[in-house]
Amino acid sequence: MTTLEAVTLDFGNTLVPVDRAGLQAVVDATARHVVERCGLPDRDAFLGAWAEERERQFREDVPALREVDLAQRTARVLARLRGMRPPAVTQRWDDEAAAALSSPGEVEMAVEAYSAAFVDGMPVPPAVEPLLARLVRRGLRLAVLSNWPLAATIDRYCDAAGWTPHLVAIVISQRVGVVKPHPAIFEAARSALGSPNPAAILHVGDDWSADVVGARAAGWRTAHVRGRPDDSPLPGSEPDGTIHADFELRALAELEFVIDRVLSRS
Repeated sequence: MTTLEAVTLDFGNTLVPVDRAGLQAVVDATARHVVERCGLPDRDAFLGAWAEERERQFREDVPALREVDLAQRTARVLARLRGMRPPAVTQRWDDEAAAALSSPGEVEMAVEAYSAAFVDGMPVPPAVEPLLARLVRRGLRLAVLSNWPLAATIDRYCDAAGWTPHLVAIVISQRVGVVKPHPAIFEAARSALGSPNPAAILHVGDDWSADVVGARAAGWRTAHVRGRPDDSPLPGSEPDGTIHADFELRALAELEFVIDRVLSRS
């Protein structure tokens, strides 16, 4: 069998648990900042519009394997709060008209506020950095491979957590232009890792369709993490019985046992 050379890890609910309360705190902090800076009268209205536009984006973009656009969402929310009526569920936004109701600076400020709130507010799991360090010492190349609407947030989080020195690459859907399970994002990650044999890569993630199905289609080995928070608002999917992961993990802490098994078979 091909030996194991590289491991890629999903971010949300694999490296970092993201529960509903934690993500809501990020949105609340963003709302406070944007309402104050933009002179908007109603924080609750911002929160309601944000939630509705988030759901709209996931409904429209994710089935097409496109990453959602935080700048677009922000412009739509600001347009609503400044009097523009949102389209019906079956209709599309006039994004050009919506963008005319805010400035690029306002949109950038809001997106940066959201990113900073996530990095500052989402706890860093203390066991991850030592785990990454041990895997690197075993000669493995590591990368983050994640769906996320703002790549800079993951960059900043990894820097703040002390993970970046252990990583060969951080491959995020916003940069690639498509979300897992699209084959292009797996190929981008393989290229960033130095183009090893696909069977020499193990991908670790919690989302069955995005992580297991996508990685298996790319010819990679797969480890499915089952320990995501029950109330996580991040997209997720469950096994349908058509494809099986190489390994099932109750938590990321079991990864080293999995790697021991892979290396012993090589």
